[in-house]
Amino acid sequence: MQTAIAPAVGAYWDWRGYAIHYVRAGERRGDRPPLLLVHGFGASTDHWRKNVAGLSADFEVWAIDLLGFGRSQKPDIVYSGDLWRDQLHDFITEVIRRPAVLAGNSLGGYASLCVAAQRPQSAAGLVLLNCAGAFTETAQTAQPNLLQQWLGDTVRSLLLQPLPSFLLFQYVRQKSVIRKTLEKVYLDRSAVTDQLVEDIYRPSCDPGAPAVFAAVFKSPRGEKNDVLLSQMQCPLLMLWGEGDPWMNARSRGARFRQHYPNLTEHYLNAGHCPHDEVPEQVNALIKDWVLGIGEDAMME
Repeated sequence: MQTAIAPAVGAYWDWRGYAIHYVRAGERRGDRPPLLLVHGFGASTDHWRKNVAGLSADFEVWAIDLLGFGRSQKPDIVYSGDLWRDQLHDFITEVIRRPAVLAGNSLGGYASLCVAAQRPQSAAGLVLLNCAGAFTETAQTAQPNLLQQWLGDTVRSLLLQPLPSFLLFQYVRQKSVIRKTLEKVYLDRSAVTDQLVEDIYRPSCDPGAPAVFAAVFKSPRGEKNDVLLSQMQCPLLMLWGEGDPWMNARSRGARFRQHYPNLTEHYLNAGHCPHDEVPEQVNALIKDWVLGIGEDAMME
């Protein structure tokens, strides 16, 4: 079932001298917080088009391209969760101008978690969809063997070099490779459309895109998820695509609940990007949850 595409207004915002692209749809409602949708690595506001369409009838909906991705500028700088945290916080403060419910997928989920934990005045709530980010290792956590450690360090060191990184980027940005990758992380392959492949391919042609790709391997490691959760106080909804081959959704869900017991979670028959693969389910769950937290706040 295809979701109708609602018209959304695209615009640019100047942040620290960089052009940041965003879209907005729906009307501001005094009794409901706005939604801010944050994409994952390699994606953009385009990845949320079905959700902007489905949610804008009930909410003011914003989606933003993180610096380095989508239609936003791609400078050769150090990228980090802290950088994107500050971008999102400043966008909420300067453009949306009221606390928002942040909904982030993968890398966008981690950046949104950083906002909710460390810039709480910007977050009315948090929705995480197959959220990225590491947890603090414990004695019970299985450690990689020495060979795995050496191989991982060697590969990372190699990719820090400009030429290998550039060549790898030229390989992974091919449309055929993008399609194969998506077909591995989507359970429903029919959701991997030509439009989706084009949406991911197009930003890779922008000036600076290879440098952004290389910067991923150089970026400093951010704060651990458990530390961020210990700093957070806002309502949390977790939506998991249970068929994600990149992460064990049930295991990761248990770790989030361990550190933040007062959360709501749902496991969906989808892969790494449930918002795009099963948008009707995701939109309904987000709508009901956001309206629910609004009612809870009014009762307090």
